[in-house]
Amino acid sequence: MKFGIVFFPTVGPADKSARQYFDEALRLVDLAEELGFDHVKMVEHYFFPYGGYSPDPVTFLAAAAGRTKRVRLGTSATIPAFQHPVKLAGKLAMLDNISGGRVDAAFGRAFLPDEFKAFGIPIDESKDRFVEGVQAIKRLWSEEDVVFEGRFHQFGPVTLLPRPVQQPHPPVFVTTARSAESCAEAGRAGHHLQSVPNVMATEELQNRLGIYRAEWAASGRSPGTEQIHFSYPCVVAEDGEEARGKGRYDDERNTAAIRDAVASWADTRSDAYPGYEKLVEATKNSHFEQKLEQKKLLVGSPEQVGAQLEQIAEWFGDDITISLGVHSGHLSFEDAATSMRLMAERVIPKLKAGRA
Repeated sequence: MKFGIVFFPTVGPADKSARQYFDEALRLVDLAEELGFDHVKMVEHYFFPYGGYSPDPVTFLAAAAGRTKRVRLGTSATIPAFQHPVKLAGKLAMLDNISGGRVDAAFGRAFLPDEFKAFGIPIDESKDRFVEGVQAIKRLWSEEDVVFEGRFHQFGPVTLLPRPVQQPHPPVFVTTARSAESCAEAGRAGHHLQSVPNVMATEELQNRLGIYRAEWAASGRSPGTEQIHFSYPCVVAEDGEEARGKGRYDDERNTAAIRDAVASWADTRSDAYPGYEKLVEATKNSHFEQKLEQKKLLVGSPEQVGAQLEQIAEWFGDDITISLGVHSGHLSFEDAATSMRLMAERVIPKLKAGRA
């Protein structure tokens, strides 16, 4: 198991200024580098406290690149539907050069109706735009004199500069939340997988991983070479009850943020997002204790979180990578730093020793 951190701000100006949030986040990047974490990631969202402080993860990751030497830098994820592929490919290639070849490029479809409306993109086109965008970006990274004739974009001949440091291109991840078919398509295409266990039952996620791994192997790729990243909110403290109290508060604020962001699904329907109209009701039935019991959160003392991770490894395999959501912005910088130090010094070494 590898471990990194992911930033998913769920605060707005009434809670904390963006300047303060990013100052704290970049100090935590320094700590991730110091403590030996594998990666740092940042999401892409707009307008709402639910991720809205991060409309461009590449900007944040460029700042992170300038103060680190080792840790990998990941989008979690960036949205091809909202940018021209030449622009997005160029930005990520530039980041790969600035960082010395440390970029992990995760792409997602997006799912908030208000974001599509603001960009003037029909939400029903999201999948087709995603597939076309990723295809175009991979070609721009790995080929010269690219001529592209897609449904949404036509260009060429184009030779992208700068060329990525990583050849033929940075690792490509697909971020999927619910769709089994998206997992299958990712495996067939040779894309790595990024997901959030919080949004589905354990059995559903196990099924999707089985599909993904089977398609990866069936496409002729060596089993075990795929990368699977899961994101978990994480609060660790010496005292388990203290961690639970802070974890409960953080989870309640995060749930309130997503509830506001998905509100427009109450009167939005799309064949591209079957069942998403149920999201509003799902946020009303989200309970901290239930999620903790189901191992959808990593909250507790070092010993408790270690036990939670042992169970997660039993369910999904000990070759997965865990992205720790340590700083949504509702808890203090010190709380996030404590979680990271306890993970690095008390939890991760015991997990590795137990599986040696």
